[in-house]
Amino acid sequence: MASTALGAARTFLRTPRGKATRIILGSSSKVRRTLMDELCSEVGDGLLQYQVRTADIDEKAIRREKPEDLVTTLALAKAEAIKKKLEAEDNGNTLLITCDQVVVHEGRILEKPESEEEVRENVKGYAKSYPSTVGAIAVTELSTGKVELEIDVANIHFESIPEESVETLIKEGEVFWAAGGLLVEHPLVQPHVVKIEGTMDGVMGLPKARVLNLLSKFF
Repeated sequence: MASTALGAARTFLRTPRGKATRIILGSSSKVRRTLMDELCSEVGDGLLQYQVRTADIDEKAIRREKPEDLVTTLALAKAEAIKKKLEAEDNGNTLLITCDQVVVHEGRILEKPESEEEVRENVKGYAKSYPSTVGAIAVTELSTGKVELEIDVANIHFESIPEESVETLIKEGEVFWAAGGLLVEHPLVQPHVVKIEGTMDGVMGLPKARVLNLLSKFF
């Protein structure tokens, strides 16, 4: 991550306004929380802290043909849902981070798998042709409604993942919470990743450099 971005964040977060800024991560994802914790550690000195809220929307009710349009619409819908939940609170100096991500494979948009067979089919196909993650990251200033948003795309090249590893992933269950059942960071999957065009944290759903860049636009 660029040292200039980290330096700017540290400078702002030490100011009275920075200290008064509340940052909310609008996600139920454990992986995104872990990545956000990493970002806080990289900023250092306990300067960057955040709260968690969840949108609890019906994502399946929102459909778009293009993956970029879908993740953008969902990220903004999550922000609106959380904003409504927070109406009774003092939202001055509050920045809300919301995200969404899909996997695109052979022209198809893949979301969270709904069956074991879907996981097997997806993972088997990734060795034949690479999947891409397409994610949207939005930061909303609740007091003004101003939104800054970026799209993150990464391509992941795989070799074949052994069937026994896939069955273990299914039994563990985490694949059902990941778009396309894609768990690049899992110890059973990592050895079979040949190349990533993009960043690992982007593939995992929260590109830290992009988050910091978007936050900095409100500093």
